[in-house]
Amino acid sequence: MITAAALATLALVCAVGAWRFTRARWTYRAPHVAIVLWQALGVTWGLAGTGALLAYALEPYGQGVLQGLHAFTVSALNGGYGLSEPYTLPRILALIAGLTALTILVVVLLAAGWQTFRARHRHRTLLALVAREDPEVPGVRVVDHPGPAAYCVPGLRSQVVVSAGALKLLSPAELAAVLAHEAAHVRERHDLVLLPFAALRRALPRSRVVGKVQSEVGLLVEMAADDVARRYCSPRRLATALLRFGTAGAAPTPQGALGVSDSCSAVMARVERLVSPGPELPRRIRYSIVAFSVTLTASAPLLWLIPH
Repeated sequence: MITAAALATLALVCAVGAWRFTRARWTYRAPHVAIVLWQALGVTWGLAGTGALLAYALEPYGQGVLQGLHAFTVSALNGGYGLSEPYTLPRILALIAGLTALTILVVVLLAAGWQTFRARHRHRTLLALVAREDPEVPGVRVVDHPGPAAYCVPGLRSQVVVSAGALKLLSPAELAAVLAHEAAHVRERHDLVLLPFAALRRALPRSRVVGKVQSEVGLLVEMAADDVARRYCSPRRLATALLRFGTAGAAPTPQGALGVSDSCSAVMARVERLVSPGPELPRRIRYSIVAFSVTLTASAPLLWLIPH
């Protein structure tokens, strides 16, 4: 019972921490660090929640969760041999619930990844037909669309795409800032950061907390790309480009891509941060948060291995 109680407590702490974390604003001062903490909370919550159910269900075997699952399989094949006490209805229900929850989390993650992969493949095929090269923006695919659009299609064959409307709307400095932002998404593989949260939203579509978490992580990913882009361009030019996209009505970003079509509140938060950046989070605090995130992520797998 000790392992099950510890995992349940850990899952509860992660859930409460995530809800409180959505209201934090220090995250804007260190988006990369905040993203690491969000990922740690998400992974730990999933492993701890399912692990608590399985640890309680497999307690009669007196082993860890992984060893208990193996022992349960062997015991089931041998007609119940190896049990120290008979299985009760609550343990059977906990086992079914734990295995079901774990299966759902894995399946929705794989399904979200496969759907995103297929959407990107279709869009690359479409770009090969309708997009063109422009010598003024080398390495970028240009789509002849009057509306302003700029996005990247991540992956092994990543592409940065802008519309003809965006080329007319933005000044050369603003365009360079937008392209630097999209290139940051490609280099840092922010699509992989967002994928688990999109999968969790598919698993819990009516959860307000999950919806808020997904929006918050999406905003932090954009801010992280802003921070990378500002190393190569003027932050004010990126801010004015965001405002131009907002006032001109940016075209929606295709499925599987990362683009600039954020909500108005998210755009204004990014603009304010670019124009009037606050002080950076002290290095010792950033390192402490990263160390805590690593420890938190490792805690659930370790508890899966500890005998009951």
